[in-house]
Amino acid sequence: MSWCEPGVRRRALLAAALAPVAAGPAGCGFALRQPPRLPFRSLALTGFEPASPLAQDLRRQIGAQVEVLADANKAEVVLHSLADQRQKSVVASTAAAQVRELQLRVRFEFRVATPDGRELMPRVRLLLTRDMSYSETFALAKEQEEAELFRDMQADIVAQVMRRLASIKV
Repeated sequence: MSWCEPGVRRRALLAAALAPVAAGPAGCGFALRQPPRLPFRSLALTGFEPASPLAQDLRRQIGAQVEVLADANKAEVVLHSLADQRQKSVVASTAAAQVRELQLRVRFEFRVATPDGRELMPRVRLLLTRDMSYSETFALAKEQEEAELFRDMQADIVAQVMRRLASIKV
């Protein structure tokens, strides 16, 4: 192949034109968002229900960085769950008493301390709400939508807890 062939010249020009585009994101400081770094080596979760989905998500996220211990006395930091509730309430209905709109709420209250009782973070209350329309005609789809909204709210709470834990001074 020689430089004079049209296909070779076109590919060379295309490669020269795309080189800055390909190198652009790497050179501009772009990076995916990383979870906040935790300033301690071990943590224990206490006060959660045995099968709490929130506790499982927290264990997974925290466990990626520090050791999650079952014994609170051996941990450097202890996260005490004070309230972990999911609620659903009717906010609008028709004259025939058919539900038209629901409000979903997730409430999580916690505090963070050392095993000897020194408070690192006072009581924190997190409350998330989502409004959802409802129709008996699409009951199964609305049930799935409700479950998805609760999962999204739980993921948001886990992210907020991780940011708060990262701000602790041990």
